[in-house]
Amino acid sequence: MEILRSQDPISLFQNWLAEATASETNDPEATALATVGADGMPSVRMVLCKYVDARGFRFFTNAGSRKGQELAAHAKAAMCFHWKSLLRQVRVEGAVEKLPQSDAEAYFRTRHPLSQLGAWASRQSAPLQSRATLEAQVEEIRQKFAGQDIPCPPHWSGYLLSPQKIEFWQQGEGRLHDRFLFTRAGDGWDVERMNP
Repeated sequence: MEILRSQDPISLFQNWLAEATASETNDPEATALATVGADGMPSVRMVLCKYVDARGFRFFTNAGSRKGQELAAHAKAAMCFHWKSLLRQVRVEGAVEKLPQSDAEAYFRTRHPLSQLGAWASRQSAPLQSRATLEAQVEEIRQKFAGQDIPCPPHWSGYLLSPQKIEFWQQGEGRLHDRFLFTRAGDGWDVERMNP
């Protein structure tokens, strides 16, 4: 199995993501992101992991959102990628830090204009009176920036999850799955097979 030959979980993840990109119908970079609130209660939601390299896994969001506030208070998180077409999943755990604002701005410029407007208009995770209220806020922002590039909002941030653990899971017949856990060990990784 490919996992047995790899000592670099980031390269292995990138290979799996490339395969998922060829087989998944929508958003192969979608991942469940789990954070912890001040009360110790976990919360989870789907985000898009936009870049992965030796430093870790990058995603972008409104820093004022629930996940942004939870990460500010408790800078650790977990991700779970699930690629149903490949019968695979990858779990990632580690510390999270904010990326430089220039990274957030560079990614923001790649977003669809309506998504850019939405980032300005939405007070993400706050109560909303009605859909009409949100649409009016989007239209107000559209008029404010008419005829110009939409700038990155000051609350738009990027985050880097630096993995301490990465687990690869491949479905097996009769629930005899293959699971391999990579754990950070200095500059390298320890790897061990786990029971399914």
